[in-house]
Amino acid sequence: MSKTSSRRPTPARTKATKRPPSRMPSLGVMIGLIVIVLGGVLLLAATRTSDEPPDEVDGGTAGVTGPDFHSLVADPTTPARLYVGGHQAVSMSTDGGRTWARVTALDDADAMGWAFQDGAIFVSGHPGLNRSEEGSGAFTRVNGGLPGTDVHAFGAGQDVLYGSAVVGGLFASTDGGATWEVRATDGTQPFFGRIVVDPDDDDHLFAADAQRGVAESTDGGRTWAVVDSGLPAATWLTRTGDSLDLLIASGPAGAARSTDGGDTWTPLDVPAGVSLVEIAPEDPEMLYAGTHDGSAVRVQVSRDAGNTWSAT
Repeated sequence: MSKTSSRRPTPARTKATKRPPSRMPSLGVMIGLIVIVLGGVLLLAATRTSDEPPDEVDGGTAGVTGPDFHSLVADPTTPARLYVGGHQAVSMSTDGGRTWARVTALDDADAMGWAFQDGAIFVSGHPGLNRSEEGSGAFTRVNGGLPGTDVHAFGAGQDVLYGSAVVGGLFASTDGGATWEVRATDGTQPFFGRIVVDPDDDDHLFAADAQRGVAESTDGGRTWAVVDSGLPAATWLTRTGDSLDLLIASGPAGAARSTDGGDTWTPLDVPAGVSLVEIAPEDPEMLYAGTHDGSAVRVQVSRDAGNTWSAT
């Protein structure tokens, strides 16, 4: 209780005016609120799981893929358009890897295998096969007739589509994916990423093998042989836009290059941390290299066939 004043009120003020209590919190209360807010922010950061990509890289200088990195694709129909994919997300760049935007239509598509044929884009992964017509931006799940839906590798020739599932073997379609034929059931389970098809021969294939390096088929995928690429394992293959004059295989163990249609291979030096390499379809001297950084991928470029590299 407050003390009563001994002074008599002045004639102009016969009754003391009671002031409302202050609404401003005390210094101690303000400090307490700050501590609570900071504590909540720290708790949120601590409980955020590693497979939650940070929002700030979406649409920024790195492409969101999530906790893994499966694919680095240069669109053969549009120069400077790149895709990076992982189990959780796919991102696209239209300026050669400088900036990226998330392709929400492919969230959780587990994007491993990619193919482009007759204006359609095919993306395969653990939930199966997705297809989009060029420019539509929308993908539709097209698993009808597939012998298996855990499709780790995919590719396209002029008239044939090829896929490889962990269960179901290697299969092919000659009618744009309406029907599928199993062509091999043994030895193709480790195939991963893009199946490269010879532009001059739909029966001549190369596949990245996650256990043996690079495998080759000359009979439409019915039989396979491991080639001496120098890589103990590979998870991605890429070729020049219209020939097999240049082939590059890459994976966690590094990268190797062939300039004679896959007959011989030599090591390709790539920057530290790079796991996938892609050739620009319009320019065999231009290479893209992807490094997984947390939940996103950062891309470097070489304009002299891999002799020097720089950030995009």
